[in-house]
Amino acid sequence: MAKWGQGDPRWIVEERADGTNVNNWHWTERDATSWSKGKLRELLVGILVENEAGRCEISELKQVEGEASCSSRKGKLIFFYDWNIKLGWRGTIKESGVKHKGLIEIPNLSEENEVDDTEVNVSKKKGDGDILKDLMKTAGTAKVREALGEYLKALMTEFTMGMILPTKAMAAQEMTVKRKLTESTLQIQASPPVALGVKIPTVALQMMDVFDTAVEQLYSIFTVKDLVEKFSNSPAVVEAEKGGKFQMFDGNVTGEYIELLTNKKIVMKWRCRNWPEEHYATVALSFVSTPGQTELHLDCKGVPVCKEENMKFCWQKQYFEEIKGLLQLTTLNG
Repeated sequence: MAKWGQGDPRWIVEERADGTNVNNWHWTERDATSWSKGKLRELLVGILVENEAGRCEISELKQVEGEASCSSRKGKLIFFYDWNIKLGWRGTIKESGVKHKGLIEIPNLSEENEVDDTEVNVSKKKGDGDILKDLMKTAGTAKVREALGEYLKALMTEFTMGMILPTKAMAAQEMTVKRKLTESTLQIQASPPVALGVKIPTVALQMMDVFDTAVEQLYSIFTVKDLVEKFSNSPAVVEAEKGGKFQMFDGNVTGEYIELLTNKKIVMKWRCRNWPEEHYATVALSFVSTPGQTELHLDCKGVPVCKEENMKFCWQKQYFEEIKGLLQLTTLNG
């Protein structure tokens, strides 16, 4: 399989003036390397295993070498990933309190092997403490493989949002999306739920971008269902009123409108499906009109620390860039 950036140039879609990839026919590629490194760190570091003899934790991601990408052709997604990973672990023997350190090496995580068959090698520095090594080789290895499976699931869902453009067949998905919202059956897919009542470390982030459109048009892109579906390339639920619900990107993003000041400000309760259960951030969008353009200021509070980079990626790639593409297409067709 061709690696990222090495696809046959005859099949890679060029930037068309109208931005259209008709019926998802052309070959498109997206580099998942940087995103994957962050996701692997998020899922692997902090893994804990424990029994009556000892307790072990993966304490650091020492090395992650390789690459990952996703390609789309004829409406089908094709994944490439090849990783060499080294993790540091530390453990404590309960009876004596003696501490030990070791390594976990994953030499070949790739699409050529099933996750359950992926090689996971556990080693420990010289000396006593083999009881901890055995714990990591059994329960630790099982949890590592589980985390690798979560990475692949996220790669094939979370990372690929927007790669497959909507077709007529997608219209039937909208009723399913609405049903799931009303029945409250959304499930956490990319990480296990955090027990309610546990304080989650969070961060705040601010972003700003400039759009070549009037403030009225940019505001409507966040509040009009048809426009939301166009830039998100997926069915959506949009109830643009105080207390109204919204759902986008096939249920990966959900929330509620808290405040709407027409053409000035939108405040939302906002969450990704892979966030801790029942946890929402507060997202405020401020619209500032300038001659021929509109500044969009994003002020977000309550983002889980481990999700900060994913949050930035989501807003930059799935919102800002996709909206600019929609605006360009609208102008060309205008």
